Amino acid sequence: MKFKFWGVRGSIPTPGPMTVRYGGNTTCIEIRTDRNELIILDAGTGIHALAQTLLRDMPLTANIFITHTHWDHIQGLPFFLPIFFKNNRINIYGGLDPVTDENINRALSAQLQYSYFPIHEAQLKARIEYLTVRPGETVSVGSARITPIILNHPVLNFGYRVECDGASLFFTGDFENPVNIYQPEDDYYESFQLFLVEKNQEIQAAMREVDALIVDSSYTDEEYAIRQGWGHGTYRSGIKLATEANAKRLFLTHHEPTRTDADLDRIYRELKGQHPHFADRLFIAYEGMEVCL
Repeated sequence: MKFKFWGVRGSIPTPGPMTVRYGGNTTCIEIRTDRNELIILDAGTGIHALAQTLLRDMPLTANIFITHTHWDHIQGLPFFLPIFFKNNRINIYGGLDPVTDENINRALSAQLQYSYFPIHEAQLKARIEYLTVRPGETVSVGSARITPIILNHPVLNFGYRVECDGASLFFTGDFENPVNIYQPEDDYYESFQLFLVEKNQEIQAAMREVDALIVDSSYTDEEYAIRQGWGHGTYRSGIKLATEANAKRLFLTHHEPTRTDADLDRIYRELKGQHPHFADRLFIAYEGMEVCL
């Protein structure tokens, strides 16, 4: 199994001279099994560049797993060119939102409305199938097994563990470590604390000993102090997750929009200096980065 980053930016695309080396496209990761089966994690703007490389391989089957439906993780879907060609099969996986009671099909349908896009959904030529994933229920895609787990974010958000060819990876999507919303003197404090302990154990089990752990690490500790509750992790929390899970390699992604190439270089140096025991297993993701497991 191998994977490649096509988008590593969070919240909004950031093209320009200050983001050339790490990239300015939003989240998209391509996974290829040894049998060349195609799995795509999220459909941010990075999926457009990925699509250009797929045109020569048509007809094709693409399996797109959406972590959640915030814009930066779905806004590339209408620009995924294989959806416009017949004989292609596009399987789009995602959750049933418990608040809106809507399936993942709305992610594409809403974007193809008259007000937002010049092409109607009925004009798509590919065979598109929408499939609902449920927490803890493993989905088989060819030789790969994908298991979703709900992670904390201000919308239904899945992390995915992908296993195939004797290797494994876990991608968090957007994730903020949950904290107890009650005070110690509140009636619900202890029960909620127990829930958090159980949830943390579930998360550790889902990530345990993966060959690659890909995590949302949008903020520094200082930035997080005024952004708590926004649904994103920090560099410190990412390293903590990897350490607790005994992950073999850690990839930090979902870079904050104002973060420049120089900023990320500096942060990378500091992290390796602060965590020398982890330095050879720690990476900051960039567009075009390809990893064989």
